[in-house]
Amino acid sequence: MRRRELLRNASAGLLAAPALLASRPGRTAGNEPVDVELVLAVDVSRSVDPEEQELQFRGYAAAFRDSRLAEGIQSGPLGAIAVSFFTWSDWNIQDLLVPWTRIDGPASAARFADRLDAAPRETHLYTSISGAIDYAARLFGQGYEGTRRVVDVSGDGVNNSGRPLAQARAEALAQGIVVNGLVVVDRAPTPSQFVPLQQPLDEYYRNEVIGGPGAFLMVAEGFQSFEGAVRRKIIREIASNPPPGPLIERAFS
Repeated sequence: MRRRELLRNASAGLLAAPALLASRPGRTAGNEPVDVELVLAVDVSRSVDPEEQELQFRGYAAAFRDSRLAEGIQSGPLGAIAVSFFTWSDWNIQDLLVPWTRIDGPASAARFADRLDAAPRETHLYTSISGAIDYAARLFGQGYEGTRRVVDVSGDGVNNSGRPLAQARAEALAQGIVVNGLVVVDRAPTPSQFVPLQQPLDEYYRNEVIGGPGAFLMVAEGFQSFEGAVRRKIIREIASNPPPGPLIERAFS
């Protein structure tokens, strides 16, 4: 009798996530249920030089090869997430380098990392965070349906192209999308800071970019800290029930 109760409780737990999905307004029939739909949006504007861009790509690839990330994915109610990866710059420049991919363990995570290694590296001019959020919001619901929808925006500058950031952010939040941030604080000044920075970049992202239930900001103190920052950030994002954590976390090389 006791064993039967345990099996019944376990079955109820496994069915909880699909039930939440079924009750979501606007759910697309036929999409595969996953724990999280995660969009990775990476800044490739002119302020990010080729070496720094390579550090970003390697950082993401290393995160998906980390055994702790695979363990975190497998510990979710469904044991799988869906991830897509695109780069962004000007208001009209977003390149989807890795489309939606189901990740359910070390093998699929490693294949995702391999695709990042093989993806092209390009640099553009301006920094349109609003354009990145708009593009990311349109990606959701394409083949997968997560109990949470998360956009992970990484960058090293302020919005200086496209429509007002506040509009894009508000529309994404209204759709139930959580916007997290990964800021790279580069202490070396660059000639491509088109908009005067009135506040530190981490404060700008905290106040103007991130939003939604449990949203947080990871700050990499220099590009050499990026790999550790992105690994910690994604592991926190894929948690099935994210524990309360600091609004801002910092990673140092």
